[in-house]
Amino acid sequence: MKHALQQQPVTRQYAVVLHPHRIRLRDIPERERVFFFLRDPVRRFISGFYSRQRQGQPRIFSPWSEEEREAFRLFHTPNELALSLSAGRREEKTAAERAMRSIQHVRDSYWYWFESQEYFLRRRQDILFIGRQESLAEDFELLKQALGVSARLSLPSDDLSAHRNPPHLDTHLEEAAVRNLEEWYQADYRFLELCARAALQG
Repeated sequence: MKHALQQQPVTRQYAVVLHPHRIRLRDIPERERVFFFLRDPVRRFISGFYSRQRQGQPRIFSPWSEEEREAFRLFHTPNELALSLSAGRREEKTAAERAMRSIQHVRDSYWYWFESQEYFLRRRQDILFIGRQESLAEDFELLKQALGVSARLSLPSDDLSAHRNPPHLDTHLEEAAVRNLEEWYQADYRFLELCARAALQG
């Protein structure tokens, strides 16, 4: 998204400011418009796990923390980590919970960026657009219209610019792993529901 929009940062309606990852809604002054994209928490977990496992490479290099190093020593796939959240052995379950709270992109809840339901709804008029990764291409076309950018802008097609995970990775999750993750990320699912209601209210 940033790769595409940086090609036209100024339109007739807006100056598009592309913020770094850690910027939160409260960091944006009130009455300035914002847009963001969301992803199903389970799919986001898989993507985040592998992104951090390769330390962000090849597009960037962000070294592991000591906690991440230990997490990836113990858990080699998203399925291994997710299954261990309900392990019978207390030691394994504790290690999985520690890994979930240590791995960047895996540990962060959507509420980190949007704080609370009360604050999010108070800023609802500042939200220009909410997109979904699952419908990225279609939503990007809608966003271009909302921003007034050129219809010729397009999302990158190469894996490096798009920061995609390599296609050969094992993304399979067993049913128990999915259940564990849905429980772990239940607060994030509530945020998705909140965003859906806000979008319907206009």
